[in-house]
Amino acid sequence: MKEKCKICGCVLVRSDKGRKYAAHTTDGRAHRSGHHHVAQRFLKTRDKRGNEFQPIFSKCPWEMGKKTVVLCYECHEELIQNPVFLPKDIENFRQLVKFRKFAENEKPENRKKLAGRIRLLNEVIETGIGKLLAKERRRRRMGGA
Repeated sequence: MKEKCKICGCVLVRSDKGRKYAAHTTDGRAHRSGHHHVAQRFLKTRDKRGNEFQPIFSKCPWEMGKKTVVLCYECHEELIQNPVFLPKDIENFRQLVKFRKFAENEKPENRKKLAGRIRLLNEVIETGIGKLLAKERRRRRMGGA
């Protein structure tokens, strides 16, 4: 059975030593790429160089720690890793941050407010996807496929 991207559904490509990964070809765009559901830097206490730092979360709030999903290069690197935030989106999110008391005048020693902003952004995404999915399901039930 062929492995497929969990977002767009394309058949994934694997190649030796990543020679096709990110190439401007259909194979490069369909190359297999693993994505951590929760960025590992949110949970780690050391970077790649061995420098110690305070993790943003002491425990993964979504209980997804090291879990990954398999995507194509396009969905992983170009869609998921580079979301589009327009000026109105930033302003509206800033207001939510302020309402939830996750705003900062100066950076504190701990990263609790950053953790709150990360969780809030996930809530925004989850809420938006849920609303659009419900709307699409209603439309399709009414014959608007």
